[in-house]
Amino acid sequence: MNALSLTTPALLFSAISLIMLAYTNRFLAYAAVVRNLHAKYKERKDDMLLDQIRNLSTRLQLTRWMQILGIASLLLCVLTMFLIYIEFHKIAVYVFGLALILLIISLALLIREIQISVDALSLHISDINEQLKKKKKK
Repeated sequence: MNALSLTTPALLFSAISLIMLAYTNRFLAYAAVVRNLHAKYKERKDDMLLDQIRNLSTRLQLTRWMQILGIASLLLCVLTMFLIYIEFHKIAVYVFGLALILLIISLALLIREIQISVDALSLHISDINEQLKKKKKK
């Protein structure tokens, strides 16, 4: 196995930073939608709105965990660099491995969140698709 150098964990900085920016943008977009749906639900108690709020709540929780795991991965990359600097190479390898595992889990949660988002959007437009099918039959 090749020795772990300071540049190896540093390579992940830009990738993790971009991922965190994307996660933050998702979170902010969901927060805005939740606020909007909450206001609409206060006006009219619609079960469909309640289902959408529940769905968004799940997606917000997933996004929160994606962010936490991404930040933890970044912190462990920094710790890895410090451990390499003070010449604790064996520990640095394990810490870096843990950082990679956390990043993998974060990305897996992103896949799950995207699946939930697509399902929600598909449900949201299903009534329109039904109308389009009826028009094609005519």
